[in-house]
Amino acid sequence: MNEHSGGAAAIGRYRWVVCGLLFLATTINYIDRQILALVKEFLDQELGWTNEQFGMVNSAFQGAYAVGLLAFGWFVDRYGTKIGYAVSLVLWSLSAIGHAAVGSVRGFFAARIALGASEGGNFPSAIKAVALWFPKRERAFATALFNSGTNVGAIVAPALVPAIALAFGWRWAFILAGF
Repeated sequence: MNEHSGGAAAIGRYRWVVCGLLFLATTINYIDRQILALVKEFLDQELGWTNEQFGMVNSAFQGAYAVGLLAFGWFVDRYGTKIGYAVSLVLWSLSAIGHAAVGSVRGFFAARIALGASEGGNFPSAIKAVALWFPKRERAFATALFNSGTNVGAIVAPALVPAIALAFGWRWAFILAGF
């Protein structure tokens, strides 16, 4: 066995681990973005915000996410998947945890902008990783596999977040999601 074929065999086995990690990151990405809605009842009492203010905070996330997708698309193409994904993951983890440190509508507005912008790195990075690690004949399945993390996150978040918030307080839901 020559050096090249040994590397191809290692990539063959390892690419599914990479896909599993992409799935896990995408699941966490979707858990993070749902926490605010799932702890809204606690925040309604603490902040006394209006539905309009809550809507603006959510809109801030969506706008920042759109910008983050574009920015990270460029960043990943320029600096590579490993660096792009690492920057996105670190920033979105810090942003998720940062929600626990705020106690005002303005604070949540800023935290949601940070989370949206940083979570925008997930899909450009994951799609490029699939293109790099998988042959064309397996890319659709690998993309479907990691993208199913969006649905798993949407199922897991309502099952876990309220229990965490009730047991430890709403701040811990954001802190635990950031780790």
